[in-house]
Amino acid sequence: MYIGRIVAIGMTRTGRAAAMYRVSSRSFPNRRAVINSGSVAIVPRPGAEGDLAKNPYISYNCLRFAGEWAVATNGSQTDPIVEKIAMGIPPRDAIALGLLALDYEKDSLDTPRIVAAVSSRRPAGFLGIIRKDAVLVREFQLRPGEVQYVSTYEKNRPCDENHDAGFDAETAADAAQYVVDGGVFSEFSNPVTSVAALAGTDGFECAVTLQ
Repeated sequence: MYIGRIVAIGMTRTGRAAAMYRVSSRSFPNRRAVINSGSVAIVPRPGAEGDLAKNPYISYNCLRFAGEWAVATNGSQTDPIVEKIAMGIPPRDAIALGLLALDYEKDSLDTPRIVAAVSSRRPAGFLGIIRKDAVLVREFQLRPGEVQYVSTYEKNRPCDENHDAGFDAETAADAAQYVVDGGVFSEFSNPVTSVAALAGTDGFECAVTLQ
């Protein structure tokens, strides 16, 4: 089943919060995740830079941090959302404002923008989406071993039904891999790469998968 890009929030069985993002693509699979200082970016693989001329939405910061919050998204909304949280705007409002400001992507599919955010200090997280027909932002209480997710297609509503109860990870790399082929995510096709931030005593560690 193809559901497009996916963002997820969850908590490991040992109580560590996680924010995850998976790139799934049928049209632009030649991409990778690159860890930079304080962020992770999705960029074309070497030799595929010409894809940017075909679709400007395929390269962006997908993961950044603001204080206790890790924010993962499928587009350029990452930066304004993180910057608003850093200014002291509550995460729910920052997510809604960032999504409204940029709106859904104006590509041939009217691709929705999606957001996941988790706190390293309390068991709470947010999922958000802006579609052509709706803007939805919802807070979830994180529970050990569980994940909530939203995707650009099909599973495109933050709700209790978009749920996986088998989540476990010892490291950020484990969490990044889980959103590729663990639990319910193994049912979703066309994975390209993934990213995860996992809360620890000193903030977040992050990792990417290599596809």
